[in-house]
Amino acid sequence: MDFGSLETWGYLAVAFFAFGGSLFIVAAAGVFSYMGKMDLTTALAIATVSNYLGDMFLFYLGRYQKKQIQPYFAKHKRKIALATLIMRKYGVWAIFIQKFLYGIKTLVPLSMALSKYDFKKFGFYNIFASIVFILTIGLSAYYSSEFIIAMFGYIQENPWIAPVILFSIVGGVWYLMEYMTKKR
Repeated sequence: MDFGSLETWGYLAVAFFAFGGSLFIVAAAGVFSYMGKMDLTTALAIATVSNYLGDMFLFYLGRYQKKQIQPYFAKHKRKIALATLIMRKYGVWAIFIQKFLYGIKTLVPLSMALSKYDFKKFGFYNIFASIVFILTIGLSAYYSSEFIIAMFGYIQENPWIAPVILFSIVGGVWYLMEYMTKKR
């Protein structure tokens, strides 16, 4: 086993960041698999298990470690309220929806736990939500790899584009979250 290779550290990175729900690492695993640097099936299996465990960990924290985590979420009351509304409005589908919503994906499992949602039921649906999330992102990136690689090549030739894209994405997500959490 070569400890300096992308294959070794790539799978560990996939496990670590998928635990936190990162869609970017799953997309990167899809692109690296397309390039022959990783095995697609292995990378997506690791990401699925890790993503599942990450949400189960959050649910566990919300259910059994409520007092210890409350200070960390004091500044995010509106986001927690939004996550609770999503959960109440969409029920089981909230488990699937939250995987794709950056900014509240951490809060939905916590909100569900705080609302006394059944742990086993959450675990059951979370299995399928993790599979759908990882396959959607990973396979989309895999089959779009030529475009993604060409886009990165273009950005490498025109480095001024990267900050514009980054600030546009961050600004868009921030604006969307501000808009969704305002009183109306």
